[in-house]
Amino acid sequence: MLGATAHAELIAVLTAVTGDEPRVMTVRSGEALPSGPFEVSHRSLQGGLREWIEEQTGHPVGYLEQLYTFADKDRAPGEGGRTISISYLGLVREQAAPGPGHPGWHGWYGYFPWEDHRNGRPACLEPIIGALNLWAAREASRRENRQRRIDFSFGLNGMDWNEDLVLQRYELMFEAGLVQEAGADQGSGRVMFSDHRRILATGIARLRAKIKYRPVVFELMPESFTLLQLQRCVEALAGLTLHKPNFRRQIDQQNLIEETGEMASETGGRPAKLFRYRHAVLEERALSGSKLPLSRN
Repeated sequence: MLGATAHAELIAVLTAVTGDEPRVMTVRSGEALPSGPFEVSHRSLQGGLREWIEEQTGHPVGYLEQLYTFADKDRAPGEGGRTISISYLGLVREQAAPGPGHPGWHGWYGYFPWEDHRNGRPACLEPIIGALNLWAAREASRRENRQRRIDFSFGLNGMDWNEDLVLQRYELMFEAGLVQEAGADQGSGRVMFSDHRRILATGIARLRAKIKYRPVVFELMPESFTLLQLQRCVEALAGLTLHKPNFRRQIDQQNLIEETGEMASETGGRPAKLFRYRHAVLEERALSGSKLPLSRN
């Protein structure tokens, strides 16, 4: 049981992809994720979370999966006791949010601008890496270990950029005091309450990894879509530009989608076939796994 100085809260990383941009549902005018205490009246953790999301944002909730439990001491400086946060990742299609908690959708990359590599390596990475290198050199006894972590997390000195290491990159920046949540006067990316940006980073990392082996991306797609729309959705989530022929070839091999028999006009007015997700493959893929290709250009 939780002691008198601890309480449990439920918190949601509710994600949508709109206009080729991954977005997260927030409250407090973008400063926090939807959350609320787990109460005796809640039938289950998921049930309690759905109630809090709908109460605070008015947005319907579809796919939910448990993400992580955060229970570190002093997660919210200045607050007494300990808060244990049970977080969930939710995937939805964006709708207006009329709730009373000042809800709104905000782009992932407003909070993590260094994570979007669709147009090449972002300029904001250079001062971040420079500051991290200075931090690594500050203590001779830790320099080698810190530098290895920086190189691994940020794809430096012969290592490749790994899009899944969102949390490791943020935690390195936090440890080095480069984000405002760690006490910096200023830092890259929009600030969030307490450790909500860390929780968001965890959700992004989970989803980036998961789209490679489970067809969860279709939770974010409209009922019918073109192959270009599907590719851009995956690119938005991964923060990468993908190799178009490889992407389409592997989509065909996975047998995840089928033609609707209808056409749509893509950019420039060129007609394109419309597809839909084959729900019949869900059970067989749950056992065998399925991948969405992340082959870079």
